[in-house]
Order: sequence, then structure tokens, then C-alpha cells
Amino acid sequence: MKPESLVFAAAGALFGLIAGWILGAEQASVRPQSVAAPAAESQPAGQTAQAAPQLDQAEVDRLLKVAAADPTNASPRAALGNLYFDAERYKDATQWYEAALKLDPNNPDVSTDLGVGYYYLNQPDRALAQFDRSLQIDSKHTKTLLNVGIVRAFGKQDLAGAAQAWEQVLALAPASPEGQAAKRALDAMKGAHPNLPAGSTPATPAPGTN
Repeated sequence: MKPESLVFAAAGALFGLIAGWILGAEQASVRPQSVAAPAAESQPAGQTAQAAPQLDQAEVDRLLKVAAADPTNASPRAALGNLYFDAERYKDATQWYEAALKLDPNNPDVSTDLGVGYYYLNQPDRALAQFDRSLQIDSKHTKTLLNVGIVRAFGKQDLAGAAQAWEQVLALAPASPEGQAAKRALDAMKGAHPNLPAGSTPATPAPGTN
């Protein structure tokens, strides 16, 4: 999986939690019992949590060779980040995303993947700061804006800021998968919190140039 968008990892669980969430009544996290894995679905009571996916070690070894052969190539480093992310080894994933971003600092996809990794490590402020960097690269990067909404809602208890970010996605690309996900999130949020003033809290600083 390429973690450009947290919504796509567990959309059903995410929107269900939005609909049932009372602001301030519980600690904000997509997975109430584990902030460190925020977009994973909760296990039903009495069931054992699923084991983490297996790391594709053969592919890791291949990419390590490619990366070693070309120290200036960001692509194998980003691919290693994806492999470790898929295996739920988020610390390793963020290290590889950081390495890729050093070589390709203006890649908004890798920047956003890095922010997602930080969120999975229970570092929402660092995630939001990284998303700000993504939006400085591309102010209309809808996957970034989608994730800003998730981190604001579940990492910062900022539903107004989350709504503003999702409204931006919907305005930019209403027919896209990101736009449809943002619409579902907004509908669920408004159903649970009809008096929430959308847009009263900034979702991100003013974006920079593309």
C-alpha cells in the first residue's frame, strides 16, 4: 500500500467513528485503544488482533541494492518506505521517506507519506507540519488536504479545522476519490455535530507556491 491517504486505509471505521464521536468526550484517535495505529480498524471484543503484515524481505534486499548503487536516486528509498509501511514498521518507513525526501525535496507525495508515517507514530503535530510542507510544494494536493482533516479531527480534536480541510478537497476535486471521501467525512461530521461552524479554525497555514 502507498500511504498517500489515511482515509483509504479504513474508510468505514473512520466515518463510523466520526458519526459516533462526541467532541471532548474521549481521547482523539482513529483507533481508540491505540493512537499509534490510527487508521487501522478496531478488533471486535473477544477477538485477537491481527498479526502485522509480513515484510517482503526479498524486495527489501533488491531495493537496498538499487539504493546503494545510486546514492542520488530517491525512488528506491521511497519504495522501501512503502514496504516498511505496509509491514506496519512505521519508524523504519519514516526513515526511508526522510531519506527519499532529502534527495527529492519537492515531491509532495513522499512528503505526505512521511507525514502519515509520523501520525502512525503518534506525532500529530509533526504530521501536520509535514503536511504544511507538502502544501507549500503543491497547494492543491488533495491527498495532503484529506490527511490534514484526519489528523486535525482525530489527532488534535479540531473538528472545525478538519471540516475546512475536507471542504477544500471537495472544492478542488469533487469527483475524485479524495473528493468523495471528503464528502463522506463531512456528511458524517455534520450529522453528528450539526452546530459545528465549518471553517472557523484554519486547517493549514496559507499555502505557498506550487
